[in-house]
Amino acid sequence: MSVHTLFSHKSELYESARPLYPEALFEYLSTVAPATEAVWDCACGNGQAADSLLRYFQNVAATDVSTAQIENAKQHPKIKYSVCSSENSGFDGGAFDLVCVAQALHWFDFDKFWPEVRRVLKPGGVFAAWGYTWPCVSSEIDQELKCSILDKIEPYWAPQNRLLWDHYRDVEFPFTQLSPPSFEMKVDWTLDEYLDFICTFSATRLCIDEHGDEFIKQARKMLLELWGDGKKEVNLDFVLYVGKVQ
Repeated sequence: MSVHTLFSHKSELYESARPLYPEALFEYLSTVAPATEAVWDCACGNGQAADSLLRYFQNVAATDVSTAQIENAKQHPKIKYSVCSSENSGFDGGAFDLVCVAQALHWFDFDKFWPEVRRVLKPGGVFAAWGYTWPCVSSEIDQELKCSILDKIEPYWAPQNRLLWDHYRDVEFPFTQLSPPSFEMKVDWTLDEYLDFICTFSATRLCIDEHGDEFIKQARKMLLELWGDGKKEVNLDFVLYVGKVQ
């Protein structure tokens, strides 16, 4: 399955179930960029990052290869959406103070993407990539999630995901790395909100396509005994790289 198809499928659920990124992250990026005139949100998905970036940058360009994601994106007059690949954006050279990638860097062709980033960034411009990995609630809930869902979907993960799981340590970034502060990513979710999030995983969707969703229903029954009613705090392992073009 192509990346385009993978992230077009169930784009409505993706828009409603994915958590928001830390607000402090966007404020920080506005302080290290050479200016706040223009930013490119690359592989923007449903526009979560673009929606936050517009509070700190005057103009936000947001692109994705998936037409369905763009159609379900958060609309705002300051955000200009378009459908294109990250490796061939069509933007003018030196157009942006910041180029950022949220939860998508591991899908790119780096040999083509890095020259494109350098081309569209202004002198001294900043590149940032971030994402999150596994949700943590409690040892009991985390173990049940692993046994009832994660172990079942494990064969369906694309190998590219490991780059994110490994905190991008095997990615050769051609920029001068900065040392950003630590950011926490936490959400308060009901069990059903938590499971909606799990169902946005590409591996979960592929597993459901092949085997149906009965394993999700059974997992909910087991997790409900541990979760109970109401919301619980869910911590997401946050990954961030920030670099500057010299």
